[in-house]
Amino acid sequence: MNRRVLLRLVVVVATATAAVILGIAAAHATFDAPTVCLGLLMLAGTVLRPRVGQIYRTSLDYVVVIALYLLSGVASAILVGAVGALSQDRRHPLVKKVFNGAQSVICAAAGGLVFHFAGGPTGVAVLRNPWDAIWTTTAANLAWLIINALLLCVVLSLEPGDPTPLAFLRKVALPTLPSLLGYGLLGLLLAVAWLSGLSFLSIVLIFVPLYVSRWALTQYEAERRAQAATMRAFIQVIETKDLYTRGHSERVSEGVGMLGRQLGLADDRQTALEHAGLLHDVGKVGVPTSIIQKSGRLDDSEMDAIRLHPARGVELIGNIPFLEEVKSAVLHHHEKYDGSGYPAGLSGENIPYFARIIGIVDAFDSLTSTRSYRPARGVEETLAILVQDRFSHFDPRLVDAFVEVIRKDGWTTAADQPAPDGTVLATIDHDDLSLGSGGGASGSAAGPD
Repeated sequence: MNRRVLLRLVVVVATATAAVILGIAAAHATFDAPTVCLGLLMLAGTVLRPRVGQIYRTSLDYVVVIALYLLSGVASAILVGAVGALSQDRRHPLVKKVFNGAQSVICAAAGGLVFHFAGGPTGVAVLRNPWDAIWTTTAANLAWLIINALLLCVVLSLEPGDPTPLAFLRKVALPTLPSLLGYGLLGLLLAVAWLSGLSFLSIVLIFVPLYVSRWALTQYEAERRAQAATMRAFIQVIETKDLYTRGHSERVSEGVGMLGRQLGLADDRQTALEHAGLLHDVGKVGVPTSIIQKSGRLDDSEMDAIRLHPARGVELIGNIPFLEEVKSAVLHHHEKYDGSGYPAGLSGENIPYFARIIGIVDAFDSLTSTRSYRPARGVEETLAILVQDRFSHFDPRLVDAFVEVIRKDGWTTAADQPAPDGTVLATIDHDDLSLGSGGGASGSAAGPD
């Protein structure tokens, strides 16, 4: 049985399960004022569905559902949870809409069962037993999130490509769990406010701030998309100029990202480092194409033009505010630990931290990439070169950390790169440290790059 058939089977089973749950809930639901008001709010939909990232949406439906566990009972909460599924994005395919609807019902039922069997209070009993309300709603919220994640993992396992279920759990489900548990407590706050006499006004007090938060998140995501578009544009410019080493900037960004995580950088520093890795060679667009694509070695004047590319890079990104932090890394990524690099001849820890990181990964990717004039070096051989050049070219502590992370996580080497015109023209990779002394594949990493 292929994956497409299995996926449809999962959708059918989930839908049938949801239908049975809805039938039972409808027979026991109480259509009181909280159920009606919050049901109408669920139909609005947009307030409760902020976008998180570019792929995943997280629904705040359970804020309303948890409030209804406390106000009107589990059956009413399940029915209103089903109403929330009607506000899905129109662009979703029908099978996805059906599954999402079934998922909402199943998650609400799972949380409701936990709430019921944990002895969760309902109505005025919430005010008499606040601690019971807190721990039972938290347990119900956790059950909701776990079932939601498991259902998504089933679907992801049947859909080839990224993200994988493991990646989803590691990068999305687990990091967002604490904040979503916090959101769930808003349901408790809503119920307490309603039972305290605020009634409909409690909805305004809870969901107006959520709407403002959603608006702010939307603006943040728009800015992130604009930044990503800017980065892609820069990379396209670089690769138009130097197609022979296409993919190099992305690999350097990936490599510095691996090292940054190994070093435990904060999220904002990690992002800035990956941006710097992606843009470290953007200044090549200011170097004449005849030099970039020249076969064979460069004369002194041509090497001087190449050595200007870090400064050219800073000029290009100098007026882009969100790239302010990466300037020093772009400018100094060709400095050497012993002071023999360029453009300023900085040494040791006078070299900016990000520049020291990029210099290691830049050299590593160059040496492990196949060129028409030499074969790629093996990963272990290249790591040995980096270790050998600790203290002379590279920060020894950062080299040790990089060696550790590559041996732990591995590295996908670059494929053979053809020349821009599709021939086997021996275009030089000007970041290739192996060209420094002795030339070709036999040289060491000690020469100028």
